[in-house]
This record gives sequence, structure tokens and C-alpha cells, in this order.
Amino acid sequence: MLHTRRHFIRIVPTLGAFAVPALAAPLASARAALRQQSTLPTPQPATRNPQSSGEPVWPPPEPARGTPVDESFPSLHESLAKEIVGVSHGNLPRVRELVQQHPALAKASFDWGYGDFETALGAAAHTGRREIAQLLIENGAPPTLFSAAMLGQLDLLKAFLAATPGAQRMRGPHSISLMVHAKLGGPPAAAVVAYLESLGDADLPLKDEPIDAADRAELDGRYGFGDRRRDSFIVATTPKQVGIARVGAESRFLRHLGSLEFHPVGAPAVRIRFERDGKRVAAMTVSDPDLIVRGHKVS
Repeated sequence: MLHTRRHFIRIVPTLGAFAVPALAAPLASARAALRQQSTLPTPQPATRNPQSSGEPVWPPPEPARGTPVDESFPSLHESLAKEIVGVSHGNLPRVRELVQQHPALAKASFDWGYGDFETALGAAAHTGRREIAQLLIENGAPPTLFSAAMLGQLDLLKAFLAATPGAQRMRGPHSISLMVHAKLGGPPAAAVVAYLESLGDADLPLKDEPIDAADRAELDGRYGFGDRRRDSFIVATTPKQVGIARVGAESRFLRHLGSLEFHPVGAPAVRIRFERDGKRVAAMTVSDPDLIVRGHKVS
């Protein structure tokens, strides 16, 4: 087990694509079309470790009221940041409730793994949730290039791009392009979509090399890297995707760079490499950019 840059226990929790039930109806058709031309991954069931299984959950739930002050105080508990960012993908009533309880959460961000930071506004922007985005901005969330694209604020977007040439190639949380944000804004963002199309490079494809079926099957399994309860990864593949999850967290999608080397969605500088023992995949490493951990396949 190697920890050359920082304590691995604090930086590896993972999550891939959201599959928020409240979003299914209004966004299903838009997402289906965009998957043909964008970076949005197809939602798959997350690799979970249910509470009933005894597996730890990351981050732990917020302490109940009336209990001793938590170690995170005076910072807001990390579980609150995770929740506000999660529900900002589609749960307007819960967003409103959380912001009423803790107004500062309108500006919250959460690292889903490997440095794939997402703000509450970023979540609303890449799912086309106009009402949630407006609520967050009204309560102090700083507007961004991505929220402007989704909200159809063409003049603001043009001014930003004039001041920062090439910013149309920037990507938001989970590596989602600026064009995808604009398309999920619907009719109010149609002029933004047309403008970005005229630029020609606001939705460039990301590298994701095909994987041989035999290699894909070899990736599946549990990889252990220590003696603690959360010291293992679960790798689960489908015909189109590779997902990885640390025990207690949700699955995160990987993009294949070739030769069984991957980077997590939203973290292009990180490398996850699988090692062979003959034809069999026997281990994996995570580097960012230094080697952080090496796990051996145990099942």
C-alpha cells in the first residue's frame, strides 16, 4: 500500500453519473439524443454497499441534532455538501429546504473522486434544471460560464468568451462539455446552441478507446489495497462502460486511453492502470500523478 502524496482514505471516494429519478421524465429524450454526440455517460446502476450489509458509507451521515459537536465544526458537515450537490440534479423542494436551513449551501461544492469537483449550481446547469439554478443564484451561488449556457444568457456567454478565448473548450463536472449544458437548456438556450455550433469546438469528443471483450471480463472483480474496511475497489463492466467504486461509495465511469490505462470521468490527469500476470489481470494502480495506491485482485 502506497500513499506518496496524501492520505488515500480522504481523496478516493467515487461517483460516476447521476441517475436521479426526478430527472427521468423531463430529460430522458434530451439525454438520449445527446449521448449520440456528447460526453454524457449512459446511466447504469451504481455499485452500492447497502447500509444493511454493514459496509461503511462515505461520507458518514451528518450527526443528529442534540449530539456533541462534530469534529467538522465550524465547517458545515461534508455530508451536507454532498447532499446539496446531489439533489441539485433534480430535487427542487429539497434544494429549497437545504438552502433555507443553511444559506451558505447555495455555494457548496463536492469532490466526487480524484478531484472531479462539482458545485450545486454546476449540477443544476448540466441537467437543465433552470428553477434550481435560479434559486441557487438568488441565494448567492456565483454564476458561471456553464450556468449561462444552460440559462440561455447569450450576451454574458459571448462576453466571457471574448475575455477568455478558447473557453468554449472547457469542460464542467464529469467532463461534460459546454455544448451539452446549452442543449439541456432547451428552447431558451437555442441561440446559445447556435452560437456554440458556429465556433465548431464546444463539444469535442473525448478519447475512449474500445476494449476487447476478453479484457473487459478480466477487469471485473474486487481489488484490495489494505486492511481497513474500505480498503478495496469494485470494478464492474458493461458492454459499453467500465465502472469503479471504492467500498461504500457509488460507481464512477472510466475512459479507456488504451492498453488498459484509464482516467476517471472529470479527472483527465488521473491514471488508473490494470496490470497483467500473463493473460490474467492481477492488480491495478491509481496515480495522480504520483503512485497513490496499488491494489491486488482478490476476487
